[in-house]
Amino acid sequence: MKDERLDLEVLVAAARDVAKKAYAPYSRFRVGAAVVTEQAAVYTGCNVENAAYGSTVCAEVSAITSAISAGEAHLEAIAVAALDGVDVFPCGNCRQVMREFGVDKLIVDGTDGPTVYTLDDVFPHSFGPEDLGGD
Repeated sequence: MKDERLDLEVLVAAARDVAKKAYAPYSRFRVGAAVVTEQAAVYTGCNVENAAYGSTVCAEVSAITSAISAGEAHLEAIAVAALDGVDVFPCGNCRQVMREFGVDKLIVDGTDGPTVYTLDDVFPHSFGPEDLGGD
């Protein structure tokens, strides 16, 4: 992320914007996420709930899978925003997906504005592909 300030503003704005499109008829908790690649491409996603709760897709996974589906392989940062302005952190599953695809920087848009964390801050001692051993 070359211009950190600009990228932070752009990512948070994209996350807020896509949160408006969330499908959350059960929780009414609409979340958006925006991920940026090392080439500065931005991909977004929102949470999509389901009556079978286990089939719900989180905003973070939605944004990451959108980037991967477009052929991106090197993800740098993700911004997460909820429409009601509360601090919203990724769930454990989303943190694991972030880890898998190398997202190291997490921007949480909350009550005091955006705050930047590293993945190690929010997911210490994580398990990744290199932990599987083998060749």
